[in-house]
Amino acid sequence: MSQRCYELTDFEWSIMEPLLSNNPRGVPRVDDRKVLNGIYWRLRTGSPWANIPERYGPATTCYNRFVRWRKLGVWDRIFKAVSAAYDGDLQSVDSSSIKVHQHASNMRRPKKGAPRPPVWHDPAPCMGRSRGGLTTKIHALVDASGLPVKLKLTAGQAHDGRSAADMLDGIGPGQVLLADAAYDSDALRRQMKAQGGWLCAKPVSYLRRKPPFSRWLYRFRNVVERFFSRIRHCRAIATCYEKHDENYLALIKLAAIRLWIGNNESVS
Repeated sequence: MSQRCYELTDFEWSIMEPLLSNNPRGVPRVDDRKVLNGIYWRLRTGSPWANIPERYGPATTCYNRFVRWRKLGVWDRIFKAVSAAYDGDLQSVDSSSIKVHQHASNMRRPKKGAPRPPVWHDPAPCMGRSRGGLTTKIHALVDASGLPVKLKLTAGQAHDGRSAADMLDGIGPGQVLLADAAYDSDALRRQMKAQGGWLCAKPVSYLRRKPPFSRWLYRFRNVVERFFSRIRHCRAIATCYEKHDENYLALIKLAAIRLWIGNNESVS
């Protein structure tokens, strides 16, 4: 695979550069575009951070700047900016379970009986046990083009419908939410009705009185499946190597940002 497939195009860089947090303090620093290319190289390949090629600058610089920008809300700010023009008439929600690599679950623990240090972090709460072993679950709300509007993580055993309830506040009058049978619940239907929208979820088979359901609209739900397929091209997303949920979610948003910018470039 060529080097260029990992690196930002001039159009992508022109969108992201103004939204980055630059606060140099007189110390020479590696060029932001070079570092961002290194972060995307690691996102696509799934290699350890230490293996980032030297052409992108020191590996520690790439990792530290990635984490610092995440703490400053840079990735959230860029994702919010590029996704602001989403198509809200038809939205789809679903989740995808991701296998957690063994290196992501071996966080150092204090010795038994020893006090926890003030900077101690418990193992990522979004790592859970399911039939697939240790997994985390990506929840995504996408628009009619399959572009992500909202993203969140939960443990792998979390229930889809209950986990998505706090992602649907942006659905308003006249809008339709497409979902599979895991989201077929009275609570979600009441929530959509209160917001003026309509939940088109495949009814579970055991219901005697099935709610209104459009098979024709339901055909368009596959856009959310295609979104998961596209971000899984990034090997650092297809398998979770991150010890902290915040870092893993930031990587997902970085992949989503590139999908949005690529779509905006194609229609501009």
